[in-house]
Parts: sequence; C-alpha cells; structure tokens
Amino acid sequence: MLSTEPKINNSGQKYLAYQDCLSPNQTLFPLTAKVNNRDCLEIGGCDVTTLVERFGSPLYIVDEVTLRTACRQYLQGFQTHYPGESRVIYASKAWNCLALSAVVAREGLGFDVVSAGEIHTVLTALDQIKKTDVPIYFHGNNKSIAELEYAIEHNCIIIVDNWLELENLVKLGENRPDTPIPILLRLTPGIECHTHEYIRTGHLDSKFGFDPHQIEAVFDYVLAHPLLNCLGLHAHIGSQIFERQPHQDLAAVLADWFKLGLERGLPLEQLNVGGGLGIRYLESDDPPSIEEWVQAVSLAVAKACQERGIAYPLLIAEPGRSLIATACVTAYTVGNRKEIPEIRTYIAVDGGMSDNPRPITYQSVYRAVVANKMSQECQEVVTIAGKHCESGDILIKDITLPKTNPGDILVVLATGAYNYSMASNYNRLPRPAAVIVQNGEANLILERENLADLLRQDRLPNRLSLI
Repeated sequence: MLSTEPKINNSGQKYLAYQDCLSPNQTLFPLTAKVNNRDCLEIGGCDVTTLVERFGSPLYIVDEVTLRTACRQYLQGFQTHYPGESRVIYASKAWNCLALSAVVAREGLGFDVVSAGEIHTVLTALDQIKKTDVPIYFHGNNKSIAELEYAIEHNCIIIVDNWLELENLVKLGENRPDTPIPILLRLTPGIECHTHEYIRTGHLDSKFGFDPHQIEAVFDYVLAHPLLNCLGLHAHIGSQIFERQPHQDLAAVLADWFKLGLERGLPLEQLNVGGGLGIRYLESDDPPSIEEWVQAVSLAVAKACQERGIAYPLLIAEPGRSLIATACVTAYTVGNRKEIPEIRTYIAVDGGMSDNPRPITYQSVYRAVVANKMSQECQEVVTIAGKHCESGDILIKDITLPKTNPGDILVVLATGAYNYSMASNYNRLPRPAAVIVQNGEANLILERENLADLLRQDRLPNRLSLI
C-alpha cells in the first residue's frame, strides 16, 4: 500500500507536498499544495490569497497536476493489472465544463455523460482541442427522444436503462437501418454498499437499470431487433465507496450475466463496472488508493472470466469523484462572527449552499483551513455558516481553526466533485468563478456570473408591464 502519511505543521493543519507516489484520492489537499514564505496556502504555484484578490470569492481553484495524476494512475493501473484491454471514462456529472473535459481527453480518457448538455460540452471541448475518436457513453434513467437523437447523431454509445428506452431506440433505429445503434445494457446487481442512501445505485430498490429477473427477456428483445447492436453490459453500485469486496462481488455477478448473453447469441465485448471509489474528505477517512481499487477490480473481473471460460472483455471503469474532487478547493472570504456563549461560535463566509449543496443535501463533511494563517495555532472550535437565508446553510459544523477575522480567506478542501456541477442561484446569488492553476499560472475556466446573468432567461409578459 502506498504511504500517504501527511506532514503536520505547527498548528496541526495537515498538508501534503507533491509526490509522484501519492494517490490523489487519499490526500486532503491537492498534490501541489504547500505553505509559502508568506504563511499562505499555495496551490499549483499560486498563492490562494492572491488568487482571491485577482478573481474574487467564492472561488473554485483546480490543480491541474492533481487531476492529470489521477487520470494517469487509473490508466496505468488497468494497463498493469488487467490482462485484457481496458478503457477509463470520466463520469463528467461530477463536474462538466470545457476546460476539464479538455484536460481529461488529452490524458486519454473517454466520457460518461447524462444529458444532451453534457454531450454538447464534451463535443465542443473535443472540437476545440482537435481530438477525435473519443468514446462517449450516454447514461440516464429517463432519456428524452430529443436527447437520444442527439446522442445517436454524435456517435455516442447508449447505456440503456429501461424498457421504454429500448423501444424508443428501436423506433429511432428505423431511420438508419444500415447503422445499428451501439448500446450497453444497465443491470441492477443487487449489491449494497455502506454509503449514503442517495448515492447507492446498485441495490435492487433503485431507479436505475433492469432488474435481474428481466435479464433473459431483455436479451431476447435485443436479439429480436437487429437495429440495436448490444456491445456489452453495465452496472454501478454507488459512490464514495471505501470497500473493495462489493466491487469483487460485482465482477462475479456481471460475468454470469455476460456469459448468459453470449450463450444466447449477443455479441458482447464490453464490461462496464462503473466507478464509485471514495476519497479522503477528513483525516479519519481511509479509502483504497486508485491503484489498489483498479487492481481489485481487474483481478476480480479476470478471475470471474477465467472461471466461466469467457474471453476477457474490454473492461471499462467510469470514475468521477476520485478524479476531480481532491484537485479542487473553494476559497471564501470570512465575514460576520456570531458568538453564543457556551453554545456555538458561527463564522460566516460569502458563499454556502449555492456553491456547495452537498452538506445540506447529503450531510457531507469537509475539512477547511485559513489560507492566510497556515502556521497559526488552532485556538477555537467554530461552525462555518453560509450566507443564504436558510438555517441549514452550514458548510462545516464544529471545526477547529486559528482565530479568524473578517477578510481572512477560508479554504474548503476537496470540492471538485458535485460542487460547481450542483451549484444554483439560490437567493439569486451569481455562481462563482473557477480557475485552473499550474506552474504559477492561473487561467479562468468559468467566469463569475453577474447580476445581468441572473436575468438573462427572465421574461416579463406585456400584460404585466407598466409600459
């Protein structure tokens, strides 16, 4: 197992300097994080406090080195541990934008998308970087006809979730009888993981995928409709998973179904095991490294195939959180302080649930530091409150930090996954900007919304106008 023991500075704040051997999902900070001679947090060679002065706050800061390192560890891991061919695709719902799509594609990954909007973003990025033949897999439990048409037009592989979708695809295939539509079938494996119920997707009581008792009927339907080209099977058991056994169990279940499909005459050649590897949000979290997860999955799939006498399929994994989460932090400016004697001290920041809805939605926990006081002693326990008109708008409850003052820069760690992608304009707040940093250079990848942006889609009917 790779060593990830963090270094500790005088205040007890933990940070990690960049080391090639580290697995990004096991670190609290981005790999390039360090404390500079101004006692400020530095990421990608850029002082975080200077970034806030330049770009404002709240501000998402993406470390390019961390993201690229995670991509490479996945690719290299499968090349090392899986005896057949493999493919890594980025679960872009974690954070889908032009710049991140470009980085991931340049590292050799494909894409998992769940809407026409995500497809459009990925295609635009690929066009701008002049990269073709990048595989795109289209997920979703209620894809519209328009979305399916758009995906088919742009050569996406459709991961079919239900009977209605199969029927719609057959109808759409009639418009192109000479080119069967490539699909994977998503099946519900009935495997439970110890994660939040909202991010468990493999158990039987799930809105995703065909139930196991439907498998033979689904196979027969596909065989009866040559307009569908069934390339393989897919299953996903959840997110933020630390256990390896469920993934090993999944390999056996999928291999049984794969063999059944082959025996019934389906030309199966791809096996998608989903993603779900967790990350370290707190010091107490202990996820497997990327390589350990890849090794466990690869060996389990290889063993399951060997035991059933089937050729190694193209093994596909679709990591999201473990690629992007640790690569990003969110910087806020500290504002109001409210002390309630013998109860709690609240520290308010200039963002909250609109830029990070995970604490109020999933009860998610995070670690934070004061970026301009990295070596100061942690003196008090405070609760980090957002600025929204909502009592539940709490980013972090009861965290130990140095004494803060208005204007200090608070940095919440590991905010790359499901923060910007789930951000909203609640209370009519503009969404924050995002920058990507490397070698002391910071580039804007998402502009900060302004007040005019908030009204861009608004329409006032003439009958309501005073004019």
